[in-house]
Amino acid sequence: MNSLAVTLNRLQLRNPILVASGTFGYAREMQAYVDFGRIGAVVPKTITPEPRIGNNPPRTVETASGLLNSIGLDNDGLEQFVAKHLEYLLGLDTKVIANIAGKDTTEFQRMAARLGEFEGLAGLELNLSCPNVSHGVDFGSDPEKTHAVVKAVREVCDLPVIAKLTPNVTSVVPIAQAAADGGADAITLINTLKGIAIDWRRRKPRLGGVTGGLSGPAIKPVALRIVWEVATAVDVPIIGVGGIESIDDVMEFLVAGASAVQIGTANFYNPGLSSQLAEQLAEIMKTESCQSVSEFVGTLNTKTSSCP
Repeated sequence: MNSLAVTLNRLQLRNPILVASGTFGYAREMQAYVDFGRIGAVVPKTITPEPRIGNNPPRTVETASGLLNSIGLDNDGLEQFVAKHLEYLLGLDTKVIANIAGKDTTEFQRMAARLGEFEGLAGLELNLSCPNVSHGVDFGSDPEKTHAVVKAVREVCDLPVIAKLTPNVTSVVPIAQAAADGGADAITLINTLKGIAIDWRRRKPRLGGVTGGLSGPAIKPVALRIVWEVATAVDVPIIGVGGIESIDDVMEFLVAGASAVQIGTANFYNPGLSSQLAEQLAEIMKTESCQSVSEFVGTLNTKTSSCP
């Protein structure tokens, strides 16, 4: 029987189709559209130690083949997440990976220790790379800081740890290596690209936070390139994200070197896409006579090409 199951070090998933933090709410919002039993995991929106009201509106603007957002990690804080959302999430027929962000290593460590108390969580994704909050990419742009926060989280929490890294650096490879050396079970590549949208007639930015993070199909080539670069240089499982909206996109990320993928912006206009992609992946495995998803991972041949 063809197996969709994937293993990312200590994290085991029924299939490699996940939904990206910040695009799926706390899953309640999507329950009418998604068969949770058909996807590998849900990653709810980022939570911080204390409540955040986020950035000034407007917070989103559509761009050519993409979406620019400046949400600013709007959330109710860790304890309200525990009180209001965690029980529901842990009752879903899929795994749940909490996404956390802090201002310093101590905050990451404290949040990890608190969430580690709850049996049923599958893992933690560390948001080291938000481009639309003050100092949001400090950790993800500094190998030493990345190593330190991953290591600190591992010291206080037994859950699998995933480091979500920014593309807004010269090279992601040394930062991915630092995360792996710190004990990350996997790396999520990539978070959004920092950008700006302008209303030239009013001489004003279109976002209340001025700059924001670009996501959607426009960033897929960049995400694929970074996944491939890290996969060829660092021995760590990769979760690819960036512009995925079809099964062909999924396959491209797997071939580039990702062991799993996250669906992000596409959730806004096709909320049932994630469970559809899991079904389509199963069909591809049959037609390709593959027994495991891992047979696709990292099979890109860059020595020869059929492309003109």
